[in-house]
Parts: sequence; structure tokens; C-alpha cells
Amino acid sequence: MKTKLRLASVFLMLSGIFILSTSFSDSSTKNWEYVPVFMKRADLEQSVSYQSTVREMENPGKIYYKSPYIYINERYKGVHVINNSDPYHPVKEGFIVAPGCIDMAVKGNILYLDNAVDLVAFNLSTKQVTKRIQNVFPEPVSPDNRFYYGSNRGDYILVGWKKNPNKN
Repeated sequence: MKTKLRLASVFLMLSGIFILSTSFSDSSTKNWEYVPVFMKRADLEQSVSYQSTVREMENPGKIYYKSPYIYINERYKGVHVINNSDPYHPVKEGFIVAPGCIDMAVKGNILYLDNAVDLVAFNLSTKQVTKRIQNVFPEPVSPDNRFYYGSNRGDYILVGWKKNPNKN
């Protein structure tokens, strides 16, 4: 009886592993609502920059206030910078490009943000990256809470998710 129970539990475990490995393979994403977006590690490390051009908000996330500025995360893309010196007339001043960004915090004059899997310290006065620590965070989860476990990515990092144009 114990042997049959052990065999059944081993069979169930192996079946579960097989199902999980096939449901998260590269080819299975064709039916997902969102597909992963990748960037080369070298490009990711050069990607954080300040642009004085203003962008429209498409998918805003977290908001951080440090007088007189409001920082609004644009999920997976970066941070909007808004001057709130006159709360009745806030002025959009720029955008900090940071692929994979979904969270941020400010201490002193440093904006800490995630650049996909990396933690980046961005000096708000000089508008430059002052420090980067690699592989601090897990890869971002899709908007519908899926993880991507594809293989053979080489030096590519998952930086975000976009709507799947091929979804059935």
C-alpha cells in the first residue's frame, strides 16, 4: 500500500512539473494577454536618462511627493516629473526614462528606482545616475500576474510587458 502511495505521489509531482514547464515555455505566450519585453543588459545599463520632453501618461502607477515636485511612475517606462510649486497650476517638466520601472522612493536629493532587476540611484540635481546595483529585484510580473520562465535568453533582461497583438 505504501509503495503504491509513493508511486502515485511521484507520478503527481512529475505530472505537475511537466504541466508547469509546458505552460511557461516560450511558445505558450502566444495565448497570453501580455507578452514579455526584453532588453540587452548593456542597453539596460545605459537606459536611465532625463528628458525635458513631456510625455502623456498612459499607464500611471505609484506617486511620490517631495516638495515642490510630484513624481509619477509610468509602469515599465520611467517617471514623470511635475513641478507642483503652484498646486493650482502644476507644470510637467520632464521624464526620467527607466525601462522596467514600477517603484520609486526619494531620500534627500536622490531618487531610488528599479530599472527592471537593478536598483538605480538617480541624482535629481545633476539628472544623472550615481549608482547601480545589479540583480536586486526579481523580474517584473505581467499585469495579469504571470511569471515568465523562458530559457535561452542570453544577456537579455525582462523589462516589461505589452499587450499581445497575436492573442486569439
